[in-house]
Amino acid sequence: MGAKLRVYTQKIKSAQTTKKITKAMELIAASRIQKAQARVAASTPFARAITRAVSAVATHSNVDHVLTREHANVTRAAVVIFASDRGLAGAFNSQVLREGLELTELLNEQGKEVVYYVVGRRAVSYFAFRRRATAAEWTGDTDTPSFQTAEEISTALLEAFMLPQEQGGVDEIHLVYNRLVSMMTQVPETLRLLPLEVVEADESEAPGSVPVYPLYEFEPDADSVLDALLPVYIQSRVFNALLQSSAAKHAATQKAMKSASDNADKLITDYTRLRNNARQAEITQQIAEIVGGADALAS
Repeated sequence: MGAKLRVYTQKIKSAQTTKKITKAMELIAASRIQKAQARVAASTPFARAITRAVSAVATHSNVDHVLTREHANVTRAAVVIFASDRGLAGAFNSQVLREGLELTELLNEQGKEVVYYVVGRRAVSYFAFRRRATAAEWTGDTDTPSFQTAEEISTALLEAFMLPQEQGGVDEIHLVYNRLVSMMTQVPETLRLLPLEVVEADESEAPGSVPVYPLYEFEPDADSVLDALLPVYIQSRVFNALLQSSAAKHAATQKAMKSASDNADKLITDYTRLRNNARQAEITQQIAEIVGGADALAS
């Protein structure tokens, strides 16, 4: 019985230590999620506005620009997967990787070769373990993304998109990232970045209504305006995806650590009950031995 008591006591102490760690990580994630949400809220209007501006210029200028032109024969597509540098975030990384692989299967069925660009150590280690080649990798800046990382990613994507197919260029660019819906829900989302194909409607517009485009005068010409706007559009979209992924990761971490803390509480309660039962059994046995010994002496 004494051995059982020591085992249960040790397990209770281990569960209490684990609970302290998970509770601290939950509080840290809760403090970071507010800043991450504020950054997302600040970047989304600009990303939407620049998308509408580029779409309006491309629609009303009737120019055949390389970044808005649909290729007749698409053979290679770039898939950018936004994961995290750290784990302990529930299904955050697994669901975005699964979404990327499902997109890969869809593109392969269409006869397109997929080139991977991965962000985050979890995605890098996933592809390295499965020996899948990646064109570029970025790590160390997923918790609080900087605009410099978005510039590096967008530059690499633009260079790959501008290269001819014979030299290893890509004809399409897709972004796969987690979007924060609420503190309890984070969903993977796929966005075709290039070629630009649609104008995003404002949330205030009624479903099915025709979006109202702003009127522009092009100076010096539409080609020059698109040359200036499209790199900014790509940077804003990539940066918004980084921020969305960061906010979703912090929310997933908070939810996972809260679940871990609750499980630790349950373990502490269960082991405390087992320890009390074992101690009560030991006391009962000792009393029985004393009474038995006393009866033997009396007789």
